[in-house]
Amino acid sequence: MFKKLAVSLLAFLLISGGISMAEAKSWDKVFPKSEKVDVKKVSFKNRFGIELVGDLYTPKTYKKGDKLAAIAVSGPFGAVKEQSSGLYAQIMAERGFITLAFDPSYTGESKGEPRYVASPDINTEDFQAAVDFLSVQDNVDPDKIGIIGICGWGGHALNTASIDTRIKATVTSTMYNMSRVNHKGYFDKMTEDELYALKQELNAQRIKDFKIGKCTSVVTLIHYFLT
Repeated sequence: MFKKLAVSLLAFLLISGGISMAEAKSWDKVFPKSEKVDVKKVSFKNRFGIELVGDLYTPKTYKKGDKLAAIAVSGPFGAVKEQSSGLYAQIMAERGFITLAFDPSYTGESKGEPRYVASPDINTEDFQAAVDFLSVQDNVDPDKIGIIGICGWGGHALNTASIDTRIKATVTSTMYNMSRVNHKGYFDKMTEDELYALKQELNAQRIKDFKIGKCTSVVTLIHYFLT
């Protein structure tokens, strides 16, 4: 029954969205493709030298020579551009913006080792690098650039906006403070003794990782948020 339901849903999306079967097979997002926008893969480097990969969405109403307002989108924490950020970007492109949904450093198609590292400093730089990229596009008005941070990336968006005067509008959606929750626990219920024990556990894991010559991603991820 589930298979029939999935086939029916796909058929509905193809008919209602005007998407060919070939396009449906090549579409790598978790949301339906809009016929109102064009999308292409792009890449650029941040100032840490890490190559970031994103999807650039352009409204099909765009006319050559126009310069449109632009938006960089990322998040939620740990997610990739084929998920929520891509959907946000596509919808905003339908509304007339040039939009960029990108994978943060160490995540998705973006480069960086070890994988799945999270760093407030580097992720803030990721947003600034996205603004760099948008600022030099021929179809973008560099004086009209905004950013959207989803969930755990809401904090990174605010941090970026506080230091980057090129950003003229900032939106956080269901913002979550990842640094705080890792430092104080959910609802600020982690005690100082529990925090110290967690640090001991993570530091002990560092020794194990050093011995085997391989970094444990989760340890690296959490470590950045405990200080």
